[in-house]
Amino acid sequence: MKRVKKVNPSAVFIAGFFALIIIGAILLSLPVSSANGESTPFFSSLFTAVSSTCITGLIVYDTFTHWSFFGQAVLLSLIQLGGLGFMTVATVFSLLFRRSVGQRERLLLAQNFNLDETSGIIRLVKLILAGTFSFEGAAAVVLSFRFIPEYGFLSGIWRGVFVSVSAFCNAGFDLMGSHGAFSSLTPYADDLTVNLTVCALITVGGLGFLVWQDIFSGKKFSEMSFQSKIVISFSGALIIIGAAAIFMIEFTNPETLGALSLKGKALSAVFQSVTARTAGFNTLDLAALREPSQIIMIILMFIGGSSGSTAGGIKTNTVAVLFFAAVSVIRGRKEAVVMKKRIPQDTVLRAFALVFISLMILLVFSFAISVAESIPFTASLFECVSAFCTVGLTLGITPSLSAFSLTLLMILMFLGRIGLLTLSVALFRKQASSENGVRYPEAKITIG
Repeated sequence: MKRVKKVNPSAVFIAGFFALIIIGAILLSLPVSSANGESTPFFSSLFTAVSSTCITGLIVYDTFTHWSFFGQAVLLSLIQLGGLGFMTVATVFSLLFRRSVGQRERLLLAQNFNLDETSGIIRLVKLILAGTFSFEGAAAVVLSFRFIPEYGFLSGIWRGVFVSVSAFCNAGFDLMGSHGAFSSLTPYADDLTVNLTVCALITVGGLGFLVWQDIFSGKKFSEMSFQSKIVISFSGALIIIGAAAIFMIEFTNPETLGALSLKGKALSAVFQSVTARTAGFNTLDLAALREPSQIIMIILMFIGGSSGSTAGGIKTNTVAVLFFAAVSVIRGRKEAVVMKKRIPQDTVLRAFALVFISLMILLVFSFAISVAESIPFTASLFECVSAFCTVGLTLGITPSLSAFSLTLLMILMFLGRIGLLTLSVALFRKQASSENGVRYPEAKITIG
């Protein structure tokens, strides 16, 4: 029991991701991983490994033209491991070999899925694995049928599998470089099958594993948990608002929606709204978007998906908590109340701290890159938010950035994937424990 108590799940969680990144970088730097058979510079391999393990999608090389089949397979493995979490995979092997999963492993699993308790964690892991491979497999079949006529049998299947896993894990890596380097899914802006399939994968992957439990149990919306109701409501609202705004702003832009049919305009507006929730694919040239649309995408990227999912960002849960807290203050209440439920004060404080610290980090890093690269602040902010919120969308400047700026983006991707609260627990666990139970005198300060 004493050994279990000494385990710091946050530190192990961080160390595991770091080790996975280093192993991936070494494999990607091997000559066998590149299409031309030459070694890829380790720094570039490291950036790619960080991006894939942190399920981001920012790249310095086009995935299809630069990497060999082996290199692409390494990337896909890192994406899947990064999306599920290395502890989930380790648990799978334990279950396969009929080895019991101890309390230490359960604590690490709970940390991996942002849970406060370990009860039912093994059942949740089984649900996650079954759901993940079911969704990815079904989508891979649909996409393969769409790609085989265009790319051939084996190549079409490989693209279908790759895009399916990448979309579900909200990674944003693709193999469409044959249409042009860094083209992403722009050749399919008017394609109903590709758009709807990828959007469905991104949305399901970003809802969160705990929400799956409620959905798969067959509960009505009114019977679902408080968190599931909030996540589904806010996610749906953000997609609709984002799509409507992009549709109206870009409708007459000849470089984006203006050149498409009405169906293509609607599909592309919805797709950009969905993918900004941390997926990293794009069917429009994002650099050609009008500035208001880029700002909207920055906001959507910053919010991201939901807690306990493959998505990044500060999470819809966090935004919901702050929204309801603000509404309660306006109504003169001392506590945040919604749906006849009271949100604990410490949850509100954690949400505020997460948003405030995230904004400060993004401002500092964005200014640094803007000054170092002599680029507009909006463009720098777009790339930094994309990295920190593990989105992968880009205005096309990432491949041309200096080593200094790429290093900053790697730091942001790593921080965004492991989470600021996880990092703070790993660094300040002893200090927080020593101050538990200490109550200081109340201070008065005016606000507003």
